[in-house]
Amino acid sequence: MMQEGFEPKIIAFCCNWCSYAGADLAGTGRLKYPENIRIIRVPCSSRVDVSLILRAFQNGADGVMIAGCHPGDCHYDTGNYHTRKRMVLLRSLMEFMGLDPERLLVKWISGNEGDRFKITVEEFTQRLKQMGVYDKVRDLRCSR
Repeated sequence: MMQEGFEPKIIAFCCNWCSYAGADLAGTGRLKYPENIRIIRVPCSSRVDVSLILRAFQNGADGVMIAGCHPGDCHYDTGNYHTRKRMVLLRSLMEFMGLDPERLLVKWISGNEGDRFKITVEEFTQRLKQMGVYDKVRDLRCSR
């Protein structure tokens, strides 16, 4: 259901110590990746609360990416292990709510993997383009 001209909106929560540095390396290395991503720098991937992710979908994101340090390399020792557990539970919650859990991506990207960041964003963008506009989140929006 690929729509012509559709550019998905992606919100990426990137940990300060690894994945944000990887995104920065991709930028300074002039690696071109889709401009449809908005990066939010967080101290650790474990600081990304479920409510932030659901709020991103509620406000029109077509996809959300959580990027953190590789397991075992977390600046805060076990932060990414907490993230991994939380995201497994969130996927179940999303299914229960009728949201497509494939629109949530969790990746481990280190500071020296600018090319991995670029490829991840490109692949996620392509996958979201194939899925099309995410209409289901409109049901999450609160009427004010």
